[in-house]
Amino acid sequence: MLWRRVLLAGAAALLGVCAAAGAQDAKQIVRQAVHTELAADAADHTHWLYYEVDRKPGANVEQWVAEANKGELKRLLKKNGVSVSSAAQRDGMNRFIQNSGARAKQRKDNQQDDEQASQMLKMLPDAFLWSKTGEQGNDIILQFKPNPQFNPPSWQARVFAAMAGEMKVEKTQHRIVSLKGKMVHDVKFWEGFLGSLHAGGSFDVERRDTGNGEWQITETHVHIQGHALIFKSISEEEDDVKSQFKQLPDSISLQNAESLLMKQKGGAHPTG
Repeated sequence: MLWRRVLLAGAAALLGVCAAAGAQDAKQIVRQAVHTELAADAADHTHWLYYEVDRKPGANVEQWVAEANKGELKRLLKKNGVSVSSAAQRDGMNRFIQNSGARAKQRKDNQQDDEQASQMLKMLPDAFLWSKTGEQGNDIILQFKPNPQFNPPSWQARVFAAMAGEMKVEKTQHRIVSLKGKMVHDVKFWEGFLGSLHAGGSFDVERRDTGNGEWQITETHVHIQGHALIFKSISEEEDDVKSQFKQLPDSISLQNAESLLMKQKGGAHPTG
């Protein structure tokens, strides 16, 4: 009986060590992926043209988008299911080209979004408890759940840290392929005075290599139930799909981008 207890205790200890090592390995995979993404983002100065279908409550748009050297130019094809005439498409682009204030606001909004995305990326290793659950082709599959020891630094981080789900990492390039999560508990702000978001809300971000080792977000799906006054820059209900990526010259001007956008097939529903 003594030897049996010793063997069982040893086995339990070994399993505990293996589990801890597995968790550490999973966390290291996440750290490496985050480091790779941040470095790639800092070094990425490419410009792209793509087709976008963005659906929000009361604001569904279909458009071509071109990233030029002084802003993102958008050729709006449809708004809430209604086709936009070619003349109106050109007029909308020309108003943006001539409006320095609109371009400055777009740059500021994009910078804020990029900074928030970087902050959320940096949180990934520590905000969650990670475990490797398998592999699928070239992808490593990782599961995550909230880390009770993590103290979110912002209100947005509180929502993010309340998620549990799955992340896929491409194991040769160490790039994040997808990140899917679901809120596992309610999140209240100032005891609910500033709003609350309910358990069950979800997000899904899909990414892929669009060419030459450059990765882009191709799908974003956010469905969070509840209302919070603190969120002004993000939609809590959105399905955004981007396709038909084409790399553009680094120095492309807004005028050249407009000309290129007008040459794209309009009014159809392109596939990626």
